[in-house]
Amino acid sequence: MEEVHFRRINAGTVLDICDLSDTLSDEQREMVADNAVSIAQAHFSENAWFRGIYADDTPIGFIMLHYGSDYDDEIDVDGAFLWRFMIAGPYQGKGYGKQAMKRLMNQLKGQGIHELITSCGEGAGSPLGFYKGLGFTPNGETFGDEIGLAIKF
Repeated sequence: MEEVHFRRINAGTVLDICDLSDTLSDEQREMVADNAVSIAQAHFSENAWFRGIYADDTPIGFIMLHYGSDYDDEIDVDGAFLWRFMIAGPYQGKGYGKQAMKRLMNQLKGQGIHELITSCGEGAGSPLGFYKGLGFTPNGETFGDEIGLAIKF
């Protein structure tokens, strides 16, 4: 399997990362914002970190974190919050998402962060099973109509 890693998105790669949203099923697209929207939101947030996810040199996904609480971003979480995460349709079910999440958790550990919080909708196209498979558990929080999840590492 190719090595999964994160890369900064720049003028030369932004369209490739945005186009990945078109590979999701209609149900999945209801569960996660388009990458173009996420990138725009990140540019207006003081607390966002985002990257393209690559398998060797192939763009396969997008990841975005939010650090700390910010009323303007409507995120009231101490620490790291997985704001957006997607793996393009053709690359799902092949272990890339799991590999990306392990890389993220190792990166966070290196920053002294040992918990990651996220949220997701339930129903068709939901990533809930994926997150539970990684060890995320419901934390009793809700974010709009989404269930809150957390993992300690």
